[in-house]
Amino acid sequence: MKLPNLASLFKGKSAAERLAEKHTVKAEPVPPKPPLIDFQQLAMDFRTLDPKDPGLWPLAPRIVILFSLFVAFIAAAWGFGAIGWSVQLEELDAKKSEEAKHKDEWLGKKRQAVNLDEYRRQLTEIDRSFGALLKQLPNKAEMGDMLVDINKAAQARGLLVELFKPGGEGAREFYAEVPITLNLIGSYHDIGAFTGDLAKLPRIVTLNDVNLIANPNGTLTLRTTAKTFRYLDDAELANQKKAQQSAKAGKK
Repeated sequence: MKLPNLASLFKGKSAAERLAEKHTVKAEPVPPKPPLIDFQQLAMDFRTLDPKDPGLWPLAPRIVILFSLFVAFIAAAWGFGAIGWSVQLEELDAKKSEEAKHKDEWLGKKRQAVNLDEYRRQLTEIDRSFGALLKQLPNKAEMGDMLVDINKAAQARGLLVELFKPGGEGAREFYAEVPITLNLIGSYHDIGAFTGDLAKLPRIVTLNDVNLIANPNGTLTLRTTAKTFRYLDDAELANQKKAQQSAKAGKK
């Protein structure tokens, strides 16, 4: 049997390569990494726990039990404190609403303070206008003259005064209303002139429920309720205020 030529086997390879192949060591396979948590070992640790001697427990069971107790404590604290917290939250919401209300009031008062001079000027103007209007209302002593002026205005225009009947006073907030039932007969122009004369009187007189009726002789009959007004004196205002207070007390 012919032996192979050793030279042909090493042909093409240098001495360095042959030396490297000779000393090459096979790499051993890398063992798998152990799991981060060994649940089997953890279960074994829990099964072997001695409740009489916690100091000898393994580290993992102690951590798990302490963490569980901490979570249970937090949950219990949250459950027991929920009632108290809910009341405090309601009080907090009420205080926030009260704060917003006080803030709005403060802003309103601030605007009033900024415009105080303008408000004073307006109040002075209102008092002046009110005083001018009040002067157009007769007092109790002048009511007789007022009724006479209305009757004279009708006669001055040649109107026949068929009915002139003052009614009972109706008290209002600071004045009294006096109705007068009028039945006047005359021409269309005379009645129109009479209403113009009433408008020119220094006192306030209004015509209400105006009704014109044509007569066979060509004249007109004016049926209306004239209303004039007078202001209440201090005694009447005081009595009116007492009557209102008594009425409120009676309702209670």
